[in-house]
Amino acid sequence: MTDDKQQTNDSTDHNSNAQGSGENSSAKITSIDADVTSDQESTATRDEELQQAREDVIRAQAEMMNVRKRAARDVENARKYALDRVVPELLEVFDSLEKGVEAAAADDTGIEQIREGGELTCKMLANVLRSNGVQTIDPTGQPFNPEYHQAMTMLPSAELEADTVIEVFQKGYSLNGRLIRPALVVVASKP
Repeated sequence: MTDDKQQTNDSTDHNSNAQGSGENSSAKITSIDADVTSDQESTATRDEELQQAREDVIRAQAEMMNVRKRAARDVENARKYALDRVVPELLEVFDSLEKGVEAAAADDTGIEQIREGGELTCKMLANVLRSNGVQTIDPTGQPFNPEYHQAMTMLPSAELEADTVIEVFQKGYSLNGRLIRPALVVVASKP
């Protein structure tokens, strides 16, 4: 009888365990279903975020391409039309030179008139250059500066300090502070 009670208790325990385990399994399945649903929602959210990020990258790449194209177009236009302002002024100087050549070819033009016309044309050209940022480098009597002057020769001089420019063979020019051509000079040396 003891064995029968034992078996009955075991089967009752087993049945209650099975019922408890069934309830437990059902809770576990519900929990897993909730986790899967949560993971699916999370994955869907991540997919949406990833798609949005891809679209943002594509838009950024397109914008960068547009910026590059605009910059290239601006550089090309700057090259093409850099002389827009200078050319009309230079054409006035050219016209003056042409008139001077025509005047020199005429029999009744005197040398004085040709010289005056040449001087006026030189002044016009100097004004055009100056108004466009070109500065003349004429260093006569100034200390020699190798950044702006090119020494052609040196001459001993008792009157001037050493390394002073005595004579300018050819004037130099700078454009907005940047050297275009150095002045060709003769420099004083100690006797």
